[in-house]
Amino acid sequence: MLNGQKIVVVMPAYNAARTLRQTYDEVMAHGIVDLVIVVDDASHDETVAIARTLPNVQVEVHPENRGYGANQKTCYRLALAAGADIIIMIHPDYQYTPQLIPAMAALVASGLYPCVLGSRILGGGALRGGMPWWKYVSNRFLTFVENFLIGAKLSEYHTGYRAFSRQLLERLPLQTNSNDFVFDNQILAQIIALGCAIGEVTCPARYMPEASSINFRRSVRYGLGCLATALRFRLGALGPGAADRLTRAIQSRRRLSAAESNILLARRNGRGSRLAARSAHAQCPGFQT
Repeated sequence: MLNGQKIVVVMPAYNAARTLRQTYDEVMAHGIVDLVIVVDDASHDETVAIARTLPNVQVEVHPENRGYGANQKTCYRLALAAGADIIIMIHPDYQYTPQLIPAMAALVASGLYPCVLGSRILGGGALRGGMPWWKYVSNRFLTFVENFLIGAKLSEYHTGYRAFSRQLLERLPLQTNSNDFVFDNQILAQIIALGCAIGEVTCPARYMPEASSINFRRSVRYGLGCLATALRFRLGALGPGAADRLTRAIQSRRRLSAAESNILLARRNGRGSRLAARSAHAQCPGFQT
């Protein structure tokens, strides 16, 4: 409890048995967290068994792996149902220090920010903590492009350490978001679209063998999803129907390419293939031969 506001910490967990207890101990050491919710996404280790031994912990288990985004959806739904006024997400892999919980909670409780991020980039904590160089470069590139398209000035969009006010989470259409890692970006884009301010605090990071991570292939897919999210935001800012207009333009271009192919074939085969040319014009009437 802080300033009369109930604080609930949520932990989206997957194979976090080695680090869960340590993360939990530091979370509860501050004496302001009322409840911890651990949502396990079908772990193969002892994550659930350990979580059930910890006091003031509510455990929810997905019978099958639904994805990181789906895990967060369950986390926030349960936190709101538990009457949380401030919801803080921290990964139980001990990559992020729980020492920042009082500061992040205070920024939300005071009304300064409805959302606060623990940034690994501010202060250079990512590289000092052992973030792989390719992840750091990817993080910086994606953040630069996202800031440009979205019109924000965040130091990163990819941290898994976040605090929210209840009022903000209740306004977000979380169920429409992806069940995968790109959920993190979608929720921030939605917050910015609402015109809400996002605060950031410097967060030291630790990269250890025990810490969970995604492989290179899924990282690439995540990066493309981040860019797509930012692009959709930009198109939305251009006015209603911008995304639909882009889709129609792409489809038109595809039809045009097919028309071009038919006309080139007609020219190659001589006058006997005028029918193919007429067919091409029917598909795309504005095409000039």
